[in-house]
Amino acid sequence: MEEFKDVFIHKTAEVSSRAKIGNGTKIWNQVQVRENCLIGNNCILSKDVYIDFDVIIGNNVKIQNGVSIYHGVEIEDDVFLGPHMVFTNDLYPRAYIGDFKVFKTIIKKGASIGANSTIVCGTTIGEYSMIGAGTVITKDVPNNALVIGNPGRIVGFVGKLGKKLIKLEKTKDGVAMKCPVSSEVVIIPLNIYNLLK
Repeated sequence: MEEFKDVFIHKTAEVSSRAKIGNGTKIWNQVQVRENCLIGNNCILSKDVYIDFDVIIGNNVKIQNGVSIYHGVEIEDDVFLGPHMVFTNDLYPRAYIGDFKVFKTIIKKGASIGANSTIVCGTTIGEYSMIGAGTVITKDVPNNALVIGNPGRIVGFVGKLGKKLIKLEKTKDGVAMKCPVSSEVVIIPLNIYNLLK
């Protein structure tokens, strides 16, 4: 497969020749990659991952064991998907209805989704947000939000390093928060900060 010459594909993986895969990507045991999907550079698809047709995945994405990414899900750069987390793509699933409507789900740059979480379709997970293990997401998640529980609720805010941000002060634009281990300062809009539980 010359088109995948800069890609590692494990001998047990099934990768469509109609998929586009970026340089440096590694595809491990028992992975299935369907036709017309686009996978960026330097991604890791761990054991038992399934990538449906027409899925778009950015660069530097790490997908842990047992994750299925279905048609209608879009993953931006630098996203982490924990083991056995779940995406859906149909809000009204029935086994006997073949012509269903796909509801788009977007995972924005730098977001992390913990193990065994469920992301209900039609939602957007904001940049650099973090979804705790086992969380059920039923509505949009703002940038930098730390979300846990069922249903998911905001319990804090995190920076690019994933560390919980510390409140500095209110500003005219929102609430200034600082990473405890770096110099990063994030302004959380007041209407978002007020969602904190």
